[in-house]
Amino acid sequence: MEKAQVTFTIEMNASPQKVWDVLWADNTYQQWTTVFSEGSRAVSDWEEGSEILFVNGDGNGMYSKIEKMTVPSEMSFLHLGEIKDGIRTVTEWGNGYERYFLTEKDGGTELRVTLDSVPEFVTFFNETFPKALAIVKTLSEK
Repeated sequence: MEKAQVTFTIEMNASPQKVWDVLWADNTYQQWTTVFSEGSRAVSDWEEGSEILFVNGDGNGMYSKIEKMTVPSEMSFLHLGEIKDGIRTVTEWGNGYERYFLTEKDGGTELRVTLDSVPEFVTFFNETFPKALAIVKTLSEK
């Protein structure tokens, strides 16, 4: 299946550690990811190499692996498949990456996100990711 890579970049007046905490702490993660699906949450022990479930309020979503985690500069997820009604299935977009890079810049942080996507999801990500990152920015700059 053909994949496209989509990239989003935003600058924030906050330290990389503060942005990192907003991205991955349970309460703030749920705030910025609600843009993608109501009730979104991540279920994991947050260790490199561990499984992570990205699910909505109904428990449907994706199962993935934390491929790389370097606090507070890089997080990389390898998406493996979908969870629907408690059943895991490998999907056409499986083996796609979602990566977050945090770089200190001018006393703040530049956050760059890259996603592997199937072409039919590109429009969805182009519409939702900027909104999600705007929430990350607001929470980080508080």
